[in-house]
Amino acid sequence: MKNFALIGAAGYIAPRHMKAIHATGNDLVAALDPNDSVGIIDSYFPDADFFTEFERFDRHVDKLHRSNHSKQVDYVSICSPNYLHDSHMRFALRSGADAICEKPLVLNPWNIDGLLDIEEDTGRKVNTILQLRVHPSIIALRDKVQSSPKDTKYEVDLSYITSRGHWYLQSWKGDEKKSGGIATNIGVHFYDMLHFIFGELQDNQVHYSSPTKAAGYLEYANARVRWFLSVDVSDVPAPARADGQRTYRSITVDGDEIEFSGGFTDLHTRSYEEILAGRGFGLEENRVAIETVATIRNASPLGLSGEYHPFLMNVLK
Repeated sequence: MKNFALIGAAGYIAPRHMKAIHATGNDLVAALDPNDSVGIIDSYFPDADFFTEFERFDRHVDKLHRSNHSKQVDYVSICSPNYLHDSHMRFALRSGADAICEKPLVLNPWNIDGLLDIEEDTGRKVNTILQLRVHPSIIALRDKVQSSPKDTKYEVDLSYITSRGHWYLQSWKGDEKKSGGIATNIGVHFYDMLHFIFGELQDNQVHYSSPTKAAGYLEYANARVRWFLSVDVSDVPAPARADGQRTYRSITVDGDEIEFSGGFTDLHTRSYEEILAGRGFGLEENRVAIETVATIRNASPLGLSGEYHPFLMNVLK
């Protein structure tokens, strides 16, 4: 049984990590969040120590490490706001633990290089949650692509709308310096998925970018991809919106819909199983996706020109 600490225990994604730690037969010994609304811990680890101040959490983890205590931390799971991931991974490695970090790993590619140096210095490892890489439907599609003729280019449309209320822009997620912007915050795992399936990234264009939606074009070794991301409910297609849907997710490959909406709830547990078996995705596996979102963040949008996503016509009409 391994001992875990968790940073960001009050966040949206933290319960999936608690469930994964519990489901894999391990123990959460310490958790941190400046917000103390963390009663969910009792459902999994009622004996876990909890801290609202990083300094006290740091001291506690350090004492366990230096005394070789039976609750010495083996892994630090990181669910904090995006801009803090880099710092918290550094803390984990220097505390003698491996890190398990939520997406996005970091906001900028050069942060990966610094973490690689600390991995080498400490002998510890960063693992990341790239949950779509372990989804059966995505693995099946990747196998299909890899068995196709080498120069095959698939035509792909990616549409992801996950509507958020007015709170979104008032939170850290609405601050580009903290979240990395809309494409980084809700899209980075999709860009990783596209690279995972279709190979080397060859072109990256942005047609539109705002705090609540973005659209562009990506070309990979085996695909041409038009993408659209949004947290605005008005972008949900009218028929779905009329049925009360506030989320819309669609990936088509050569006009055929790829169904992967099922099985999402257990992907964190599957990711933990792989990490604990020594098959986790490390720093370098994240590089292409982080380079992709950094480019998107800093690009000058092209508007309705080139290979733009059809949803963009409703935005710029």
